[in-house]
Amino acid sequence: MPVLATVLGHPRIGIARELKKALEAYWSGASPAESLMATAQEIRTRHWSMMKQAGLDQIPCNDFSLYDHMLDMAVTVGAIPARFRSIADPLNRYFAMARGVQDRGAGIDLSPLEMTKWFDTNYHYIVPELSADQSFALDPTKIAAELAEAQALGIVPRPVLPGPITFLKLSKFADNVSGMDTLDLLPRLLPVYEELLALLSGHGVTWLQLDEPCLCFDLDPRTAEAYRTALGRLAAAAKRPALLVACYFGSIGENLALVADSGCEALHVDLVRAPADLEAVLPALPQTMKLSLGAVDGRNIWRADLEQAHRLVRRAVTTLGSERVMVATSCSLLHVPVDLDAETRLDAELKSWMAFAAQKVAEVRVLADAAGQEQPQGAVFEQAAAALARRRAAAAADNPAVRHRAEQVTESMSRRNTPFAERSARQKSRFDLPLLPTTTIGSFPQSKEVREARSKWRSGALDGQGYQDFLRAEIRRCIERQEQLGLDVLVHGEFERTDMVEYFGEQLDGFAFTQNGWVQSYGSRCVKPPVLYGDVARPRPMTVEWSSYAQSLSKRPVKGMLTGPVTILQWSFVRNDQPRSQTCRQIALALRDEVADLEQAGIAMIQVDEPAIREGLPLRRRDWDEYLEWAVASFCIATAGVSDETQIHTHMCYSEFGDILPAIIAMDADVLSMESSRSRMEPLEHFRQHGYPNDVGPGIYDIHSPRVPTVEEMTTLLQLAAEVLPVERLWVNPDCGLKTRGWPEIEASLANMVRAALEVRARLQQ
Repeated sequence: MPVLATVLGHPRIGIARELKKALEAYWSGASPAESLMATAQEIRTRHWSMMKQAGLDQIPCNDFSLYDHMLDMAVTVGAIPARFRSIADPLNRYFAMARGVQDRGAGIDLSPLEMTKWFDTNYHYIVPELSADQSFALDPTKIAAELAEAQALGIVPRPVLPGPITFLKLSKFADNVSGMDTLDLLPRLLPVYEELLALLSGHGVTWLQLDEPCLCFDLDPRTAEAYRTALGRLAAAAKRPALLVACYFGSIGENLALVADSGCEALHVDLVRAPADLEAVLPALPQTMKLSLGAVDGRNIWRADLEQAHRLVRRAVTTLGSERVMVATSCSLLHVPVDLDAETRLDAELKSWMAFAAQKVAEVRVLADAAGQEQPQGAVFEQAAAALARRRAAAAADNPAVRHRAEQVTESMSRRNTPFAERSARQKSRFDLPLLPTTTIGSFPQSKEVREARSKWRSGALDGQGYQDFLRAEIRRCIERQEQLGLDVLVHGEFERTDMVEYFGEQLDGFAFTQNGWVQSYGSRCVKPPVLYGDVARPRPMTVEWSSYAQSLSKRPVKGMLTGPVTILQWSFVRNDQPRSQTCRQIALALRDEVADLEQAGIAMIQVDEPAIREGLPLRRRDWDEYLEWAVASFCIATAGVSDETQIHTHMCYSEFGDILPAIIAMDADVLSMESSRSRMEPLEHFRQHGYPNDVGPGIYDIHSPRVPTVEEMTTLLQLAAEVLPVERLWVNPDCGLKTRGWPEIEASLANMVRAALEVRARLQQ
């Protein structure tokens, strides 16, 4: 029996971001639901057909989502919070849970579910919201419809579900439920999974993929026992498909027995992140269990080292036999672009080093076909080996001056001159800001006019001077609007930037850019990560001109805006031929030069955003210290060279920060702004417990929802914050940047935010 070829999931958005466009047209009222559903079906059909033609033996389904797979699962098991149940239309209810909904005329104003990062990726999932008296009920509408679609095309699909433990571990209670854990709900949830498995089996499904990436965490005894219970009970179900338990993003380690002893039919392991797992897994699997080898990287865009991957496959086949082995991607291909063939402008040599989703599917098939060969042969293996050899020898990736400078970094370069308390006193004297100063995170709307002007400039229809004049006019209007709103600290709006990472990559050596390398961040939000292939250097200043111009327009402080080194690293497709810490230090040194130039130009507040610093945290605690040491050092190298009077801000969002607060304290930013509104100030309790010493701006305006927050709800959030942290160290700001929102909505929201700050300020000063 040949080795089977499969993948754990496929990108959803379409090669030209068709899903994004269809979603936004539907949300705006420009197209009906039928049009959105037709686009979604067309994307699914195209991708299924591609995978079938490529020769995959098991093709995933139900990995597609209109917004998020965790939200889909919440709907499937009936975990719909009470406030949304009055919305009769299922599609409108689904999007209300994701984005919130506001219709003051109809008396509807619903806040969305919380959103946070999916493990250590830049994908954001919707956090299911549960209650102490939670009941579950099966709604198989979505999975049954997509299963029928696939089967009608002659596809033999393998449905994908978040497993019950990962679903519960990533969920939250709506309110503080004393003494309860979401795992307490497992006895209520498992019957719904059993019902779903029986239903799928009745519809001809022979294999089901249960995604359980929480198996890569350090599990406490209770969670381990929950796994034994859940997997054992599902494996014992009378009517069900064969179960593939998928573990990815790290090592299964000591949790291996939880799957090996479960009675499930297959285990998937991530051999890109944890290649050493293979030797532990092979002797531990019972003879009834198959092994799926995650041998092709589902997280990055580099071509696979097919010879190395083949050795892993051969090792498994030699031990288990070909009938018990599958070859797969390490994780879902959700995290990479769709097809490299769409890239017509990439340097040919660089392109030969790369593989997107379509090419990774082909790599999986080639590895499965070669599993019976001691020494792999054929043109594909030869081409891959030649490309890898050329990449290793490429001079473009090696800059001796950059490497020498990185070697000369000293510990003092990552330390401010004086402690925060002394700096803060000098900064307060310099800026003379009121209690609860108001500001924003950085970006303002990338309007149709901004996008059109950029497109004309890039096509040559608008010359450089004309484009600069346009951007200056946008900045001037942005400054004027902020002053009219009464904000205390301003930003220039970032109209010159397509993306907070791509913009800097375009001006740094060592980066390349794709035309269609889009990946989903959340919902309809897509990003096009730069390709970081070489040593990083800054040839010239990147932001000084725009920041200086903006500051010339106002007597109020205007923050200089930079993206931090860890975030640039995390949100790029990073070279995998040297340690990430080394690449991050190179980025930090380039940013250090930019910070120095901004300060020299008179910019007194400089914000260096690090929303990805928690995202980069390894899943296993034993690996945390090493990561945090170089990540914090990189941020400090970038920011610590300024004088005491220059105020360093940073921004973080949509992550759980409680576990790494000592590292955040060590970053020593003068002001930290962060997401807090969806979680109703929950992170601040961790800040209080750890005695966070510096200024904090907990976001009180959720910018990922289209609703306008009221003065009352923002006042309530500010008062909650003031109960936890000293009010003299609190700032007032939105959760994140405003580039994806519209001006009318923004102006209404910021006006309410300023009013809320004024009201709380007045109460506190009485």
